[in-house]
Amino acid sequence: MSVSTLIPAAFPALALAHFLALLSPGPDFFLIIGHAVRHRLRGSLFICLGIALGNALYICLAVSGWSVMRQMPALYRVLELAGAAYLAWLGFLLLRASREAANSKPSPDQHAPSQPSPNQTGSLGTGRTSPLSPGRQLLTGLGSALLNPKNAVFYLTLMTVILGPTATLPQQAFAGVWMTLLVFAWDAALAAAISLPGAQRALEKRIPLIEGLAGLTLASIALWLALRPLFD
Repeated sequence: MSVSTLIPAAFPALALAHFLALLSPGPDFFLIIGHAVRHRLRGSLFICLGIALGNALYICLAVSGWSVMRQMPALYRVLELAGAAYLAWLGFLLLRASREAANSKPSPDQHAPSQPSPNQTGSLGTGRTSPLSPGRQLLTGLGSALLNPKNAVFYLTLMTVILGPTATLPQQAFAGVWMTLLVFAWDAALAAAISLPGAQRALEKRIPLIEGLAGLTLASIALWLALRPLFD
């Protein structure tokens, strides 16, 4: 099998458009930031995997020629409202975690911070130190990706407009695998960068602030999605 058989001629344009989209911060970006800043890579790696799998599903739908999003605007709106509610919930959890972390700071006359009890399992939004379990991380990332209908439209546009109707199934599959792996690698690299000791030292005193800003941003995106038809 030759390279041209597997890699479509329009692949460089598709790869560039996809990468530029990754550079633009969206809900997934702030979700990863909100987790990685406190729980580092181990508390956000499966969120990255869930986001990548959600993107992979939309890519598969685009490859199969699924264009219902364009044909049924009512369905798009329902998914958009569901996504807005989900983002609002995630934003609320981050804001609550930020507030509880700020309130739990030791006063100046205390010599040492209190230690969490051994039976605290922890979760986002409880103020505890343990990260979400891998399964909950995976579902959180998957939900964030799947409940963002813009992902469906974006990948449908990439696969139909940029690749075009002449792209073969192996070429579409190659492009889909590339984009899925790039999403995971980019998100995991972001979480890993925040997990570096130098970054952790720089962010240590700002964790409640960063969690709060991430939560506020997710809530703001949710509000914009809910009210968007008023401005169209």
